[in-house]
Amino acid sequence: MSSLHEECGVFGIWSDENRDVAPDIYYGLMALQHRGQESAGIVVCDTKGPLGNVCIHKGMGLVSEIFDKNVMAGLRGNIGIGHVRYSTTGGSMIENAQPVFLNYLKGTLALAHNGNITNADEIRKELIEQGATFHGTTDSEVIAYKIAMERMNAGSIEEAAIKVSKTLKGGYALLMVSPQKLIGVRDPLGLKPLCLGKRDGAYILASESAAIVSADGEYIRDIEPGEMVTITEKGVVSDFSLKQEKHAHCIFEYIYFAREDSVMDGISVHDARLKGGAALAKRFPVEADVVTGVPDSGIAAAVGYAEESKIPFKLAFHKNSYIGRTFIKPTQKERQSAVHMKLSLIEDVVKDKRVVLIDDSIVRGTTISSLINTMRKAGAKEVHVRISSPPFLYPCYYGTDVPDNSELIANKLSKDEICRFIGADSLEYMEVQDLDKMVGNLPLCKACFDNKYPV
Repeated sequence: MSSLHEECGVFGIWSDENRDVAPDIYYGLMALQHRGQESAGIVVCDTKGPLGNVCIHKGMGLVSEIFDKNVMAGLRGNIGIGHVRYSTTGGSMIENAQPVFLNYLKGTLALAHNGNITNADEIRKELIEQGATFHGTTDSEVIAYKIAMERMNAGSIEEAAIKVSKTLKGGYALLMVSPQKLIGVRDPLGLKPLCLGKRDGAYILASESAAIVSADGEYIRDIEPGEMVTITEKGVVSDFSLKQEKHAHCIFEYIYFAREDSVMDGISVHDARLKGGAALAKRFPVEADVVTGVPDSGIAAAVGYAEESKIPFKLAFHKNSYIGRTFIKPTQKERQSAVHMKLSLIEDVVKDKRVVLIDDSIVRGTTISSLINTMRKAGAKEVHVRISSPPFLYPCYYGTDVPDNSELIANKLSKDEICRFIGADSLEYMEVQDLDKMVGNLPLCKACFDNKYPV
């Protein structure tokens, strides 16, 4: 199994308008920047131009750092895809930046991928034995090569994509651009998100609805688990060859990863987090003077806790928006440095107060320990921690970078020991059975909490 467990963002657009789509992809990727801050790329082409008129640019860093005015001026075309990425330590290199682009006998193929394929090593070995040469270490390159090879004997790129997708195990949202088509595929379990939008004469595919809105589009619907959509001048055509009855949507999207203003599978992320906080308050009440949350994804859960408990909610932290999310920093040293730069305490909110501090998760424990220590120094009487997810006990193999067991604090310490380690007066986690209250009847993957893997 690949050691690269990625969480990324994808964005694609097909337009019959007389305009280049690279700026739309740029804004879409900016809206998805929270899903990956390590590298980014854009591929565009002109469906009305000569075959092979593909423009591509990729780089390491933030979207705004990679794509300046000169670069954007060179990205000409009415169809394209973009990608933002981050990796675990060891995978941070330009060779792994996406989209992957291939120029092969049947034409060109660009592919962007969010997720993780658990049988990628098997497919990679098979392709190497057949003569393939890989430049990077991502699952995405494996998928692209496999589709290109299948296309040699298939009647269309869609036929090749379906055939390859049937062999993939794990979670994935794929976007592909061939000279005339924009294609999106969502894994049969629905582990990875993908949605469809529209803007005048353009269709958009993106990891989150917020990215569609950022490109001045209108969110239409989510791509169904196991659905492939092909977008051409004829419109949107769906293929459900991959569809199956069993679904398992990633609960971590609703707890942490997705943007607050996104809608996923018909569920508002903001509303899900409010419900999570309310469930915490019902199950684990505490006498306190103020409720606050750790920005960003802990805020809505804190509001939900406050509303249910009738304890006032106040913002206790000012966030520097120009510092990246600490969870997705590749090294522990980078994460710790970023915490101090990213959040500063508003001391008056906690001084002489009994505080309920809500966060979305405890992975290693270092971030929340630092925040609690800061609150103590500012004069907080008590700090009661409530976490809007269960303890992380197991690794994720489908694309969310939950570290392996050796780095998960809940695998090494009991709840009481963690409470003492982080310096809290009390600590309670969301119960696994309460996760369903966040998303209603949506079938979930909770494997990082309950060890029940859908694949």
